[in-house]
Amino acid sequence: MSAEGFLRVEDVVVGYGQLDILKNLSLSIRKGEFVALLGSSGCGKTTLLRTIAGFNKPKSGSILVNGRDVTQQPPDKRGMALVFQSYALWPHMTVAQNIGYGLKLRGMGRAEIASRVEELQILLGLAGLGQRKPAALSGGQRQRVALGRALAIDPEILLLDEPLSNLDARIRLKVRHDISALQKRLGITAIHVTHDREEAMVMADRIVIMDAGNIAQQGTPEEVFNRPASPFVAAFMGAENVVALNGRAGGGKVRIEPSAINAEADLPLNGRTLVDGAYEARFRAEGAQLLADDGTTRPAGDALDLIGRVEAASYPGGTWRHSVRVGDDVLLVDAPHAFGQGEAVRVRIPAENLFIFNSQGRMPGRPQQGSLNEGGAARVLEASHA
Repeated sequence: MSAEGFLRVEDVVVGYGQLDILKNLSLSIRKGEFVALLGSSGCGKTTLLRTIAGFNKPKSGSILVNGRDVTQQPPDKRGMALVFQSYALWPHMTVAQNIGYGLKLRGMGRAEIASRVEELQILLGLAGLGQRKPAALSGGQRQRVALGRALAIDPEILLLDEPLSNLDARIRLKVRHDISALQKRLGITAIHVTHDREEAMVMADRIVIMDAGNIAQQGTPEEVFNRPASPFVAAFMGAENVVALNGRAGGGKVRIEPSAINAEADLPLNGRTLVDGAYEARFRAEGAQLLADDGTTRPAGDALDLIGRVEAASYPGGTWRHSVRVGDDVLLVDAPHAFGQGEAVRVRIPAENLFIFNSQGRMPGRPQQGSLNEGGAARVLEASHA
């Protein structure tokens, strides 16, 4: 069996009554890969995880592990272990008893259980805590116990259902590093459900972004961050600033027409599949520069200049964040120093930080296409809005 398709989800439909949550979804995961299922509440990511685990039965489609069809098998026969958001530890049991619980159910001898539990306690930084009850542990320690219980049965696949959401921010940073490092050390296949973009970026080998029961885009953290396949993905990956533009594409460039809010610009297409007409452009607050507009500022090559006025500035730390009025829109832009309220400015976005997509307001007679930084994924854009 090829490692490329160690875990395969094939054309799975999952729903309740007439409502389908997952819609002919397919996904292939390599052996030893760490995949994050990322999306907002209700997108289907937890439904997908529970379907893989065996707690949801698909209406159609199949789940295969190493070539073995497990679609109709119960959770305990699939070679998987699930770490819950709530930890789900037995409060009356000690750390050692919680970790060894699955081994006890499997009929393993006491000596073998004790040896395996001790090994995992050392591995997870829980040495010396074996006789404590969960109530005597910190949130991070309880999460490690839950992880130890999952790993004790030596699963082929580790499923993580938002396991860090109950931890405070400081502990979460440490535990997500611990889980990622442990997964790589053990070479285990892991699927992690999260709504936290940064968590997915730092932990996963591949991110699968879900929207309305479909896969909107998947790729390495760098790919989905720098080459979003649709406006939805761009917004979810932090490019929440959006402006409407008009332009014409051809000759490897897209010419942005001047308007009351922007200067003319010639930008490289860089593989984008744009047609002439109306565009939706997105960018991140940290991806733009803020310049004083004294009337002599000239547009830069390979960048888009927006014309605006500062409405407010705040200091979240490390940089100043400005609210800038551009036409009818208010955009967020970072700068190393504060600009004054009411100051005329230019928001300059380098081409590599600007994500441009064909708008629904395209020119009449033109076919609707997806707009990408990489060609060939227009179908993903269409699917994300299905």
